[in-house]
Amino acid sequence: MRFLLGGYSADMGGSATGIGLLDAGGPDSPLASGPLGVGRNVVAAESPSWLARHPSLDVVYAVLEGRGSVRAYRRTGDTTFVPLGAEVAVGESPCHVLALEDALIVSCYGDGGVVRVALNADGRPGAARRWAAVAEGAPASDLASAARALRAVVGEEYADFVPHADDDESEVVASTRPSRAHQAASLPGGLIATTDTGLDLVRFWRSGREIQRLELPAGTGPRHLRAHPSGHLYVVTEHSGEVFALAADASGTWRLVGGAQLGAYPGDAGAELAMSRDGVFLYAGLRGSDTLATVRVRGGGETLQPVALAESGTIWPRHHVVARDTVVVAGQQADEIVSLAIDERTGVPGRVRHRTIAPSPTALLAFPA
Repeated sequence: MRFLLGGYSADMGGSATGIGLLDAGGPDSPLASGPLGVGRNVVAAESPSWLARHPSLDVVYAVLEGRGSVRAYRRTGDTTFVPLGAEVAVGESPCHVLALEDALIVSCYGDGGVVRVALNADGRPGAARRWAAVAEGAPASDLASAARALRAVVGEEYADFVPHADDDESEVVASTRPSRAHQAASLPGGLIATTDTGLDLVRFWRSGREIQRLELPAGTGPRHLRAHPSGHLYVVTEHSGEVFALAADASGTWRLVGGAQLGAYPGDAGAELAMSRDGVFLYAGLRGSDTLATVRVRGGGETLQPVALAESGTIWPRHHVVARDTVVVAGQQADEIVSLAIDERTGVPGRVRHRTIAPSPTALLAFPA
């Protein structure tokens, strides 16, 4: 199995010089359990910190985080790409791109922007349009209601862990926190969900219009999303080290229906949220303690049960991908990629299978996807 590697270049304090190529045991294997090796770049790029593949074309997109732009790259050979079209400016510190058939949805951490970039028939990026920002007329947030809802979900035993926010404090806190858009996910029915780590929001969009805003408890910091076959949407938080379960009711309104503490240590920062192929387990990365938390999905998808906290085998696990019986982890501050075996009985990552040097890795993309 092979992966494309995103990373930080010198403009972001890293050592990557483009989009890299990781071999995880052979290009034709569906498994990632074999020896790891990083070859030459498939194309030069400055801080391509997140990568996405077009759903049907041989085109890959990268956010160039330090440049505030997104760029397309067309595949020209087995492991070669060339730029497709011009670089498109999108905002300050773009950190994620979601590739759809006709558009890219880019999340900008620096200024909180959620930006749609139109795509031509060949996948070439065109005009960029910023969707309405949080402060530009969307419904008011309600921290107090979110906190009350979460306490009801977790029960009396864990209610004290939920931050308190009265109605007066909510407006003051919301007005002083910066917006930090972080990720977008495509849901059935043309719905797009996005996270805002700074304002503790999960926002839902249709046709470029925000139709709902779900406020999570203050200070949790929703970062990355994972859609489940049950219809639930899971959110890992950067600041509080939790996974929340969201679900839509009969009217289509999304609500907080469950959650689990990951066992994070003080100072930990949540990173990626991945899922096993059968949807039974979720895997959340925690930077700081440098661990991977395993969570079991129970019931109809609304119940999340912490299983174990395991060593990631590297430093600052920025991103990870589950490939059948293996977790492949990008250790950003260790300049390496490691692979961990997953115990088939428990679902928990165990020993390090292999490791290899990689320059400031921040993202892994299965290649071909």
